[in-house]
Amino acid sequence: MLKVILIFLMNLSFFLGFAQFDDTDNYVKEFIWGLTTNTNSSLIGGAVFRYGRSHKEDIFETFGIELVNVAHPSEQKYTSSQNGSTFIWGKQNRLLAIRGQYGRDKIIYGKESQKGVQINANIAIGPTIGIVIPYYVLTSGGEYVIYDPRKYTNLQSIQGSGKFLQGLGEAKIIPGINTKAALNFEFGSFMRNAIGIEFGLMAEGYVKQIVIVPTKTNKAFYTSAFFTFFWGKRIY
Repeated sequence: MLKVILIFLMNLSFFLGFAQFDDTDNYVKEFIWGLTTNTNSSLIGGAVFRYGRSHKEDIFETFGIELVNVAHPSEQKYTSSQNGSTFIWGKQNRLLAIRGQYGRDKIIYGKESQKGVQINANIAIGPTIGIVIPYYVLTSGGEYVIYDPRKYTNLQSIQGSGKFLQGLGEAKIIPGINTKAALNFEFGSFMRNAIGIEFGLMAEGYVKQIVIVPTKTNKAFYTSAFFTFFWGKRIY
């Protein structure tokens, strides 16, 4: 709990430091899309969208949304010896996180109109909707089931993963909260275009523990490092 409080206070102080801006007509709007990966996901962990508006030369107010898969660190894919299909042994639930984020971007180093690199610091906080979806597997007997550690004790009892979107109708919603701090580096050739990378740290907590792999330690609080490739445009 102390770790959570310290992270929150550090982010809050950083956030408040960005919170003041001038209400002028010389503002910039930007629309950013991206693909992201993190230490709690596979190679492509999810997608992000962020809208920003400027009320001061070097400060952006941002509104973002992310859809990200959250995996258990013990997850490992196996290939069935029966038909060559892949599955994750021991997994009982998927966790998809829908994150709303409100924050600030501060331009640390601005690029020239036709060249250069722009460096921004970003801080954001917001609610999380955790969607817990049962993970189905196909047994050697041809049945689609949710993994039960008391019943399925070896890899040979499973011959593949479930059907696409199977279990979605049984999903449960677990609310939470997220916060992140990041740096992004923009390499676009023109001021009206944005393309670059972002990396940073994320902390996310849910109201209760989420069981992903029942035979391992599960938790309600997650931390991760993330990397995002983004692109977008600006409107003056």
